[in-house]
Amino acid sequence: MARKRKKHDHDDHVDESWLIPYADLLTLLLALFIVLFASSSIDAAKYEQMAKSFNVVFTGGTGVMDQTSMQSTEETENSNQTKKAAEEDEEAKAKARDHAVLTKVKKQVDSFIANKKLGAKLETKLTDEGLLITIEDSIFFDSGRAVIRPQDVPLAKEISKLLVINPARDIVISGHTDNVPIRNSEFESNWYLSAIRAVNFLSILLENSNLDQENFSTKGFGEFKPVASNDTAEGRSKNRRVEVLILPIEKKAK
Repeated sequence: MARKRKKHDHDDHVDESWLIPYADLLTLLLALFIVLFASSSIDAAKYEQMAKSFNVVFTGGTGVMDQTSMQSTEETENSNQTKKAAEEDEEAKAKARDHAVLTKVKKQVDSFIANKKLGAKLETKLTDEGLLITIEDSIFFDSGRAVIRPQDVPLAKEISKLLVINPARDIVISGHTDNVPIRNSEFESNWYLSAIRAVNFLSILLENSNLDQENFSTKGFGEFKPVASNDTAEGRSKNRRVEVLILPIEKKAK
């Protein structure tokens, strides 16, 4: 009778020899990651800030970057407001200083008018546009004429001295008439008469070497800017005039 061969336990044992090189491989990978981690420099604060910023994007929360941006915007706005307030304050001070200068000039002209007893023909007024000196045409001109009478040239030269102002500013000379049509061959219209009167008056003023031509200009308005009714002789007399407008220092003649 044949004997049965007895099976031994080691015949069923699985070969595990591959575990050794696998363990070595894992060890090497772990060592590699440790070296990489050690060689990298991670700023914890920046990492936290970045994480919070991503939180803003994904959850709609408020992150560090958002807060920093808002703070920066507020600081910029505050700085701009402070700068604007300072500029407005300086502008207000400059206007106040300029107003004081024009007020002083007005007093000088008023004193001149009183001394010359010209109160009925000359007047001054401070307006939003500047200091306005109004001169009735009869002081310098004959009716329908644009040439200053020779005997009145010295008066025009005295007025020029009042226009020497420091600092210098723009001055506009404008001519005006009533609405009565011009009746001579010298001028086509009241507009021409008013313009030539302004130019002739300015030419006398600029004989004063202390005045800079660059600061002066002329305008002619004819009958189109009346200051009184043209229905009366008195009103028409007021409308026939030459105006000297001394502008504030920050304004330029247009």
